[in-house]
Amino acid sequence: MLNLTLREISMALREGNISPTELCRKCLNRLKQTKHLNAYITITEEQALKQAQQAETRLLQGAPKGPLDGVPFAVKDNFSTKNIKTTCASRMLKDYIPPYNATVVQKLLDQGAVLIGKTNMDEFAMGSGSTDGAFGPVKNPWSYAAPYCERTGAVPDTDWVITGGSSGGSAAAVASLTSYLALGSDTGGSTRNPGALCGVVALKPTYGLLSRHGLIPLVNSFDVPGIMTRTASDTAFVLCILQGLDTRDSTTVSPALSSTEMLEELDVKNLCVGIPKEFHAPGLSEEIVAQWSRVADMLEKAGARVEQVSLAHSQYSIPCYHVLCCAEVASNMARFDGLQYGHRSQIDHSTEAMYATTRHEGFNDVVRGRILSGNYFLLKQNYEHYFVKAQKVRRLIANDFKRVFGSGVDVLLTPTTLSDATRYSDFIQEDNRTRSSQEDVFTGPANMAGLPAVSLPTALSRRGLPIGLQLIGPAFQDKKLLSVAQWIEQRVCFPFISDFEESNRQGSCYNLNLAGAQR
Repeated sequence: MLNLTLREISMALREGNISPTELCRKCLNRLKQTKHLNAYITITEEQALKQAQQAETRLLQGAPKGPLDGVPFAVKDNFSTKNIKTTCASRMLKDYIPPYNATVVQKLLDQGAVLIGKTNMDEFAMGSGSTDGAFGPVKNPWSYAAPYCERTGAVPDTDWVITGGSSGGSAAAVASLTSYLALGSDTGGSTRNPGALCGVVALKPTYGLLSRHGLIPLVNSFDVPGIMTRTASDTAFVLCILQGLDTRDSTTVSPALSSTEMLEELDVKNLCVGIPKEFHAPGLSEEIVAQWSRVADMLEKAGARVEQVSLAHSQYSIPCYHVLCCAEVASNMARFDGLQYGHRSQIDHSTEAMYATTRHEGFNDVVRGRILSGNYFLLKQNYEHYFVKAQKVRRLIANDFKRVFGSGVDVLLTPTTLSDATRYSDFIQEDNRTRSSQEDVFTGPANMAGLPAVSLPTALSRRGLPIGLQLIGPAFQDKKLLSVAQWIEQRVCFPFISDFEESNRQGSCYNLNLAGAQR
């Protein structure tokens, strides 16, 4: 049952093939078996079982709340959850319990979905590996799967690979079959990056399509709630539920502006696919290029028009993102001062000393570094040179997308990451800023333009790790984007981890049977 898609498990619950309580227990047991992944910060076992029992009663009465009634889900730990710890993987908020739910969380609960737990992440979502949080790094489930173990001779717990970040816990939760869907946040690629490295579908919706109310902000003008599932169809299913106006978030738009139902039959002969020439970035692995070409050829052979396009200003997206991100971080992090909520230092002989030591103790080096940089960019003498100039470059990047999509291109096909997942021991050799700038090169531009983008797994690398590709579409064309993703997904037949039977519990590896690894 754990390897079913969201739609399949929803149908199984309604047909009585499994009860919500039994399903919840299976997910909780699976979570305990995969505890070594460190995918969760808080496990809400007692509350989940209670919610499952309530869902079971409703289903027996023939009165489900909605199509997700009884379905387990997970939430990144920077979304507010009422009476449940919300830490942002930081010592600053290690004991913070919100009095309300984020809108997207509440919408899932209103459907009867069962909250399994809060997932691990980089501290305050600042990172690209899910390695910099206060509760330890997240391990990629594929580190313990046969394709990786058998090809590299990896020793579990000593040679594991990262999940990507900052929503690595959510990606690991879906990939390891502890949850059927998970919410992440996406500021510069924070759902798509781990989605690609963990082999799951990860959507960054159009800015404004999903409410940000209750999402503890990193960069308000970039942030969007992201959706992670096992299939493009499941992602569209969840998006239909979560989209819509929210009076508590003035940036949300009416659902009428965007239809998110999947196209039953996508005719790729009417599709124009753009290949941005600037995305042949330095450091892009040959395997990623091969998959990029393979899928482009697949679309072209099916009748789609595939053509090279130019996004000339995307080469400036990394420094532009860095300035704008740090500037908004400096503003957003000012609220964590030890006076109202969160961590407070024991050093309190003066307000200034308490404030300074609280922030030093509560934030890690990455967060403190971005705050310092942001305050520097916002100084009166620097404001025009850095912040204003970065905003102008952001507009140029957005205009490049408008020009390309205005010329008749329906969707852009790009890599998601430079390579497959990096070994943790190699990843930590570089500083956070360098790592983030390298990994955001393909994903950041979509956030700057507010466009929908989805990453989907397409193949396993020679090391036996997932390779993902990204699709970017025009604003509010999330439906078409996911339809194209589904078309590709049905033809690449990427395997679930569950397709490799678990054999050696002590070694935590799986038997490899790629020939039978069909969805």
